[in-house]
Amino acid sequence: MTQNATAHRANNAYRSAAVAVPPLKAVVMLCDGAITLLQKAQEAHEAKRFEEGHDYLTRATAILRGLSHNLDFTRGGALADRLYRTYNTLIMACLRTYGRPHAKESFRRIIASLTELRDAWKYVDATAGAAKANMTESALRG
Repeated sequence: MTQNATAHRANNAYRSAAVAVPPLKAVVMLCDGAITLLQKAQEAHEAKRFEEGHDYLTRATAILRGLSHNLDFTRGGALADRLYRTYNTLIMACLRTYGRPHAKESFRRIIASLTELRDAWKYVDATAGAAKANMTESALRG
């Protein structure tokens, strides 16, 4: 698959998820998907199924690329810029890792970083949901 087709697929996956579920949940789901794909890439790499592992790696980086390309820099400001750099750092780390002698440890660190980012998004989603519920409850009492 060409880079343009992969990027197009990543953008479509993000947009489809964002339409089907609230945006924060979509980001969490996409992070979960990337984590799962990276775990599968690592397993395939260890089993010397390199083409299969590369396919998983390509799909995981496409998700990260879709996340990075759908940031709103106007509203997000410095945070959007930081997320863009984080997603792209993770993409580059994935690409540098595959096929290397210490891929297992590198994959572990990448997956741990992405898991931490996913957990942060989950926290933001839960906090935003609680704040929204409190505002609704206050409006109903008021």
